[in-house]
Amino acid sequence: MKLFYREFGQGEPFLILHGLFGMSDNWLSIGRRLAQYFHVFLLDLRNHGQSPHCDEMNYSNMAEDLFEFITDHKLTKPVVLGHSMGGKVAMQFALSFTEMVSRLIVVDIVPRAYFHSHFKNFLEILLALDLKHFKTRMEIDRFLSKKIPQAAIRQFLLKNLKRNENHQLEWKLNLPAIYRNLDQILAGVSAEKSFSGAALFLKGERSDYIKQKDHAQIKKLFPGAQVRIIQGATHWVHADAPDQLLNKVLNFIQRNGGQNDD
Repeated sequence: MKLFYREFGQGEPFLILHGLFGMSDNWLSIGRRLAQYFHVFLLDLRNHGQSPHCDEMNYSNMAEDLFEFITDHKLTKPVVLGHSMGGKVAMQFALSFTEMVSRLIVVDIVPRAYFHSHFKNFLEILLALDLKHFKTRMEIDRFLSKKIPQAAIRQFLLKNLKRNENHQLEWKLNLPAIYRNLDQILAGVSAEKSFSGAALFLKGERSDYIKQKDHAQIKKLFPGAQVRIIQGATHWVHADAPDQLLNKVLNFIQRNGGQNDD
């Protein structure tokens, strides 16, 4: 699958993968700042943003999408950073194609399965919306406020609306496919071997996605991993604490070979 991407800067390749319901735009600010040092690629994962829609969606085929992207663009051992679902894609890719990653950065997620019912709830609410009855995002926001009271979550979800050639609102997301494959998306990654390269796991201090009990599994699959805490951040680390995130990422890369040094 040919993924949509945004590209900035030059130098060592650096791929950034967004989370569920996200898109490359979510990481635009961080990506542009990293482009001072790297050749940055912000990807839209399958069924998200401007990338193609597909019935299948699991970590194996999303890792294959990444393999195809790196091969097509003739990239040599990029740094791979992923947040949430994108973090699982990054982990699966590093475990499946160990020689193709120079350094792995995983933001607020671990390799295990999660059981968050609110994702299913959000999907059912969005699937039940008949967009033909709405003329503007504001109208949809008002309607959704009864079911999703958190304004920040509504705004995040509504970034996925676009206007088609008839100027009608429609979803960028492939909501039916995401809903059908939600168990696969919440599942853990699969591993036949570990990734021995440099790996950084960043935990939002106010997030419960990475627990103390997860450290053993992280070390088993990623023996070179270190876990660092982003002070004051929720699961949305890049939005809550971009400066801390950048500092920890740049320090990690500098300590693990700098640039263009495999």
